Amino acid sequence: MSAVVAIDGPAGSGKSSVARALADALGYSFLDTGAMYRAVTVEALARGLDPHDGAALGELAGSLELVLTPRVLVNGRDVEDELRSEAVNAAVSLVAAHRAVRAAMVERQREWAARQPVGTVAEGRDTATVVFPHAALKVFLTASLEERQRRRGDESAASVARRDAVDTSREASPLRPAPEACVVDTTGVAVDDVVKEIVACLATRTSS
Repeated sequence: MSAVVAIDGPAGSGKSSVARALADALGYSFLDTGAMYRAVTVEALARGLDPHDGAALGELAGSLELVLTPRVLVNGRDVEDELRSEAVNAAVSLVAAHRAVRAAMVERQREWAARQPVGTVAEGRDTATVVFPHAALKVFLTASLEERQRRRGDESAASVARRDAVDTSREASPLRPAPEACVVDTTGVAVDDVVKEIVACLATRTSS
């Protein structure tokens, strides 16, 4: 597998913006694992599946045709504009908590990274702890709840806090920093400055 930088963190911590900018800086591909779970959630809601039905959701996650670039397609249907709808925001953490769903997505994520010619910057909730345990660099982004809610203007602070609770307490792959992760607080920090800190951390890890 090509080199991987794995970035985890709670909702609104800046993962997507930072990961995209870091991928550009390194010349790597970018993998938004959260978009994959949101795509499954979009399709689950469209089919009327219960977000608590792990067996049905796991079967769905394993059977979907999922294309990530340049826009997210599910079975040939463009769902990009539905990924951050209010309904998906409310259900995605429940859908993603199921072991069967996570197992199907982890397999897809590893296969995707293995196909990249240079390297991958992957961001999500368990990319460093579960998906890519041997990543060249593991990063955990944090930020205050107020800052994270501000960034996620489509969600209330209560919604963000609720997702935090689900993500950190779920039995399957809970959100937590990897022991060796480079932890960066992004509160009030520009994306470019966060990227510089991560690049410096990568240089230190790879030279040691």
